Amino acid sequence: MKLSDIHIRDPFILPVADRAEYFLFGTTPASTRGAGFDCYRSRSLVHWDGPIPAFRPPPGFWATREYWAPEVHAFAGRFFMLATFSDGRRRGTQVLTAERPEGPFSPWSDGPVTPADWNCLDGTLHVDDSAIPWMVFCHEWTQIGDGAMLAMPLSSDLRQVAGPPRKLFSASRVPWARRLELDEAAQYRLDIDGPALQRELYVTDGPFLRRLVDGSLIMLWSSQGARGYAMGLARSTTGSITGLWTHDADSLWPLDGGHGMLFRTFAGVLVLALHQPNNAPHERTILRPVTEQAGVLRIREDATGPPFQ
Repeated sequence: MKLSDIHIRDPFILPVADRAEYFLFGTTPASTRGAGFDCYRSRSLVHWDGPIPAFRPPPGFWATREYWAPEVHAFAGRFFMLATFSDGRRRGTQVLTAERPEGPFSPWSDGPVTPADWNCLDGTLHVDDSAIPWMVFCHEWTQIGDGAMLAMPLSSDLRQVAGPPRKLFSASRVPWARRLELDEAAQYRLDIDGPALQRELYVTDGPFLRRLVDGSLIMLWSSQGARGYAMGLARSTTGSITGLWTHDADSLWPLDGGHGMLFRTFAGVLVLALHQPNNAPHERTILRPVTEQAGVLRIREDATGPPFQ
């Protein structure tokens, strides 16, 4: 298979150097129905094998639907999956673990580690310079109106929360993000009081953090932009997860794509992975090489797919 053959949203690619393989995870139609997560494997980023069953819910698993945005990180000698789940009443990010990158993964945290009375999604892992693991996640606009980005420390084994969530920013403060109109929000299940509906509706989606070569800490994240679903770049002015976070005035990916992440190929090329377009059933993983200079990322338009030179 090629990436154009794989219907997937929220792509996350994990390079595993000692196997010389890349593993692709993401949201699929089957995972949205609560069937579990699959992954795909490649040595070239061109041809992919799969689907490989990565997680199947065990009997009695609390979540029954909306298995979204799995990402897998190598940490402390194991592989950890952070993924969003829902039981129809609440949505949150839970931690799973496996000995191999393709799984099989099993529950590791006791249910979601995000706050129990919040609707949250898209938790991602960041390990700071003091080796403290943090989860960055979205408090959903469908519950609070103005979607928020938060960070909270996790225990060293990633099983539980080690401190309260800290708000990093609200989507309404970002120059490229656009307020949702009420007719756009009508397709979603909302848990917002009446005044908030009249005030502001701003989406937060898909955070991903990376330390650049110059030492700066950036975050990719997605929202609605002037021309639809888009992805922008935030920067920590202190180099710390707690910020202060500032935002580039223009989105990095302005049109009909987002929920992106960055990885390096085994040849050393920095690559952006995201899904485009944003409407079902057409979503596919898009790969673009990226140049990095003095903290500035630029998507190379002269190369649109692997192999990257």
